[in-house]
Amino acid sequence: MDLDTLRDVSELSDPIERARVLGRLMTEEQERLEEAAKMRRQAIAEARDSGMGLEEIGARLGVSPGRISQMRKGPTARAPEGAAARAPKVLVRRALPTDPAVRASASLFLVEAERQGIRPDRRMLYVGPEPASDHVAACLRVEPGSEVIARRKMMTANEVPVRIATSYFRADLFGGTRIAEPEFVKPSLQSALVALGHVFGHAEENLTARPPTSFEYDTLELEPGEWVVQVLRAGYSSEDTPVHVLETICAANRHIFSIGQVTGYDEF
Repeated sequence: MDLDTLRDVSELSDPIERARVLGRLMTEEQERLEEAAKMRRQAIAEARDSGMGLEEIGARLGVSPGRISQMRKGPTARAPEGAAARAPKVLVRRALPTDPAVRASASLFLVEAERQGIRPDRRMLYVGPEPASDHVAACLRVEPGSEVIARRKMMTANEVPVRIATSYFRADLFGGTRIAEPEFVKPSLQSALVALGHVFGHAEENLTARPPTSFEYDTLELEPGEWVVQVLRAGYSSEDTPVHVLETICAANRHIFSIGQVTGYDEF
């Protein structure tokens, strides 16, 4: 599925027909991803049969031998006995809602992790246009499949991948601005939004626990059977304009979520 196809579908006048076609395209895309993952497992199996060890395969693919072992099993494989009882590779905290002082910093994740004595790092995975999924489109108040600007990065703690965070912006509002440029926005994304004239009004956050997609499973180097927690935060300006949608995919077994209460109203 490419952007040209999505643009063609977006021009269908009948909304039900448009939804039906998009649903079919999404199913076909998922089927292709699953088939690609199956073919990758077969390729690894052939390499093993030819006498190559996990270390050699991992070195050539640029991943660890343990990751090769996981690729051979696939994301839907049953977790081994005792997997749930094993200690996580690393454990980080994610506060909900986020302390405003932390959110206004150069990086929410870097500040939170450093406060916990964890060595954090981050790297940009992608900056550019992509079609909006249903839940992102709803938050940005655009049609599903509409082209939006995505800024996707991965966070690590003590060199262990723990989160994939993607910021989404409406192309009609932020196309041609610093928000659409590659690399990290300095001094911070928040300061760039303020400089563009957007004053924060309110935000909504939703949590969803679910199995990972193939991309999330590979990128976060998850164990078979491990789930993710999706944190979706939609930020709106004082004029109720959807400014920033942040989708954070957290490796579930590597996080503790601290839930804050309104001051003076904590209860057991």
